Amino acid sequence: MAKLTLRAESSYLFSHTTSTSHSQPSSFTSAPKRRRLLSFPHKHSLKFRVFCSIKEKESVKRVNGLPAGDKVHRVGSGSDSEGESGLESGSGAVGFDLDWPPWKNIPQRYKLIGTTSLAFVICNMDKVNLSIAIIPMSHQFGWSSSVAGLVQSSFFWGYALSQLPGGWLAKIFGGRKVLEIGVLTWSLATALVPFVAGFTPGLVVSRILVGIGEGVSPSAATDLIARTIPLEERSRAVAVVFGGLSVGSVAGFLLAPPLIQNLGWESVFYIFSLLGIGWYVGFQFLEGQASWVGSRSDMKTAQKTSPKELGDSLKDVPWKAFFQSEAVWAMIYAHFCGSWGHYTCLAWLPTYFSEELNLNLTEAAWVSILPPLASIFVTSVASQIADNLISSGVQTTTVRKICQTIAFLSPAACMTLSSLDLGLPHWEVVGILTGGLALSSFAISGLYCTHQDISPEYASILLGITNTVGALPGIVGVALTGYLLDSTHSWSISLFIPSIFFYLTGTIVWLVFASSKPQTFTKRD
Repeated sequence: MAKLTLRAESSYLFSHTTSTSHSQPSSFTSAPKRRRLLSFPHKHSLKFRVFCSIKEKESVKRVNGLPAGDKVHRVGSGSDSEGESGLESGSGAVGFDLDWPPWKNIPQRYKLIGTTSLAFVICNMDKVNLSIAIIPMSHQFGWSSSVAGLVQSSFFWGYALSQLPGGWLAKIFGGRKVLEIGVLTWSLATALVPFVAGFTPGLVVSRILVGIGEGVSPSAATDLIARTIPLEERSRAVAVVFGGLSVGSVAGFLLAPPLIQNLGWESVFYIFSLLGIGWYVGFQFLEGQASWVGSRSDMKTAQKTSPKELGDSLKDVPWKAFFQSEAVWAMIYAHFCGSWGHYTCLAWLPTYFSEELNLNLTEAAWVSILPPLASIFVTSVASQIADNLISSGVQTTTVRKICQTIAFLSPAACMTLSSLDLGLPHWEVVGILTGGLALSSFAISGLYCTHQDISPEYASILLGITNTVGALPGIVGVALTGYLLDSTHSWSISLFIPSIFFYLTGTIVWLVFASSKPQTFTKRD
């Protein structure tokens, strides 16, 4: 690797001298691994020296035709020792390395977090694409709100089924391997949607497969974070990774409408699936440069593990101890409550903006961007606040409770205002909902950090447990919203009131029972 270093010498570099000595000729000295150009101009001058060294893995026998060790002696008077002493005394190095590729020196944990966040961007793009495409698809195939709700909720069937297996597999094989398989699975399943859209059972199955692929991602990411990120950086790491979901929502809502209008609704599934496949291919390339996040011996052991040994490892998980912990139950219920508001709004807000506020497809999509766009900002702020509070000595449990309370009460208050007939202009309703849903992103520094806080060893499995229950609102809530909308024709009753109820009860349970105190789960008979 070529390395160019610029060294400032206190006695030479840019030193202003008034020497009255006679001018001395410039000298060139060659020594092993270093060549020096020493210049001693006359009288008032700026003096500057550059050192260039080349380091190779193998010893260099000759440099520019000169054998290593040979020396080009000084021309003129003066000893070589003077140059050496001047070199060593009072020097401080200021340099730069011409390293390539530019990400070579980035810490390994940051590379993993960055690529995982990008996977989450694509994850939500493939999740929200149907929220936009469902509008023209419903018109084309003559679906009612109930059928549209059934189609959208089918994603969460697979999402719920894959949570616990994903957490267990992440613990055994590591989150990295599970994540890449999940991305490939949901990307291929997304590409199938246009082929089976006219056959409802086939469409439901394809969306279930998308849910299975995306369902293993949170547990895989949690495993990566728990293994690689220290406590004082954990809120920011979780924010970067799970913040990718908000970025994905924004990207999906931005790209889907023009693609649908110009290329047809089928195009969003083809193009978005290609992004996931491209990520998978790129991740394989990066895998050669990146090391296993756990120990290499663990990786080799996992690769050689037999099915029987895998079954035994599943039995070794302290399931009973998990469900005897009040903190785990608090996480389970809080995850359910937060998911109810998030998933129902993610699925139905575009339709709400289109039908209730009389916006066209593009306008509804643009307005739907606002909550996840604001969430990106809120997530970054919340993570900084949380990490700073923990670093300053505030108890981790207190920080997590504050963040999650904000995440629950803010959208509850804003949905209450939106559900009341106050005669507010449409833009005010949009602003209120945007603010409430954006502040719900404080959960990233609340609930979503608690799994790693209480048990880094079982963090992926704990998230698998809570996320399994948290996926149920996607199945029940999204479909129920469509059913209530057909029955009552009221957005307040079908969309807002159930979310408000769960936000309020979730706050109470979280404040009473939640804890981030590390727990040693042992298997109990």
